[in-house]
Amino acid sequence: RFSHMQDIREALKSVKLTFILIMLVLSVLSLVVRAIAWRTILGKQVSLSAAFFGVSEGYFLNNLFPLRLGELGRALSVGRSSGLGILHVLSTIIIERAFDIVYAAGIVLLTLPLVVGADWIKPIALIAFGVVLLGLLVLYLIANNREKFQVWIGRRKFRSRFITERLLPQVSKVIDGMSALVKPSQFLLSMFWIGMTWVVWMVMYYFTVTQLAVNPPLWWGLFIAGLLALGVAVPSAPAALGVYEGSLVGALAILGVSTGRALAYAVILHVIQITVTAVFGLWGLIRDGQNLSTLFSTLSNQKKVAELETGEEL
Repeated sequence: RFSHMQDIREALKSVKLTFILIMLVLSVLSLVVRAIAWRTILGKQVSLSAAFFGVSEGYFLNNLFPLRLGELGRALSVGRSSGLGILHVLSTIIIERAFDIVYAAGIVLLTLPLVVGADWIKPIALIAFGVVLLGLLVLYLIANNREKFQVWIGRRKFRSRFITERLLPQVSKVIDGMSALVKPSQFLLSMFWIGMTWVVWMVMYYFTVTQLAVNPPLWWGLFIAGLLALGVAVPSAPAALGVYEGSLVGALAILGVSTGRALAYAVILHVIQITVTAVFGLWGLIRDGQNLSTLFSTLSNQKKVAELETGEEL
């Protein structure tokens, strides 16, 4: 509605092959750095290759399933192949995503004073920042008082036999996955590598905006990365279709880039990221002997995932 087709066509024609190749390299690099970060959160209990393909599989499955079910797929794949368990791995993914929101909100709040006419973003960033920090604090208290929490939850009266007989016995595995929150060295190293992922994203979006504006400041790339992360944080359609483009176009429009040109580059970036994650995600599924149709059926029934986890343990 806000973009002119003529601007989009002209922008697409102006895209250079060099730009596409650089974006491909940076997209792969971001997966590698993210794998190192997630492996650190996992306490290095899996190999780097397993973490890399696990991250790729998760992103690839997010491109196929709505509501970020790919994260559940990543937990299912790596949890079973590594022997750590689905719930253990899933808890580390939750922490990973929480760290991302802290970075995203912090970056937006840091760069916001440099942006004209974007004060409406501040409440969103503050709410996201506060909610996630509160959540991390609660998880820290649970992990740091593990025995007391297990005794307390063991005394609760649940009507569901599934909860009492299958889920509650797995509470310890979930808490084990939160070790990054209670071990200072692991926490700081995890935050460092998550931060390095953001550095790669900043370079990616800064290089993108150099194609659309003359001599843009470096903080533009940081602002775009933060605002985009907040925009796609809410579970949505597969591959965040529309949400990704809308968030990126919105961030660029705030910085004065025309919506037509911004939309053209947003589509190109999204296609590159979907392609890269599809290549390595499919490779990872084949490598791990996963069947896509079976995985689809399992993810379509989230309760079945929990039953697989607890059933194997029992």
